[in-house]
Amino acid sequence: MTIKLLAIGKTDSTSLQHLITDYEKRLSHYIKFELEIIPDIKNVKNLSEIEQKEKEGELILKRLNNTDVLVLLDENGKQLDSIEFSKYLQKKMNSGLKQLVLVIGGPYGFSPAVYAKAQGKLSLSKMTFSHQMVRLFLIEQVYRAFTILKNEPYHHK
Repeated sequence: MTIKLLAIGKTDSTSLQHLITDYEKRLSHYIKFELEIIPDIKNVKNLSEIEQKEKEGELILKRLNNTDVLVLLDENGKQLDSIEFSKYLQKKMNSGLKQLVLVIGGPYGFSPAVYAKAQGKLSLSKMTFSHQMVRLFLIEQVYRAFTILKNEPYHHK
C-alpha cells in the first residue's frame, strides 16, 4: 500500500520543512509514502470562500485514481488515539488497498464534491492548527503508527 498525503500550499517554515523531511525519510523504512503539495491558488483575494473551496476541490480530485481511498483531515472527523490509528492503518493494509490518500484542505475546508468522494474523515484534535503544522503532526502520527505495529520503542503508553 502507498500512503499519499495531499496538502494545499507550500510549507514556508524551513524548520517545519526539515522535520517533515525527517519523518518522510523515517517512514520510507515501513511503507511507500508520498507527500504531494498542491500549489496555492492564485488571486484568492478575488474569490469567495465557496469559489476557493471549489477550485481547491478540483485540484484535489484531479490527483486521485479510481481505486484510491480518500480520507479527509477534517475538524468533524473521527478522533483516534495513536494505537487506534495504527490499527486503522493495519486494517487498510490488510484490505489489499493500493493507495490511501489523506488530504489536508485549504483554510476553508473542502468543497461538497470532495466530501462526496471521501470515504472517511479523521480529526487530529478539536484544536485548530496551522495547515503547515498539521502536515508534520500527521506524518509523525503515521510514523508512530508503524512503530506501534512493529512493536518498536518509539511510542510509550
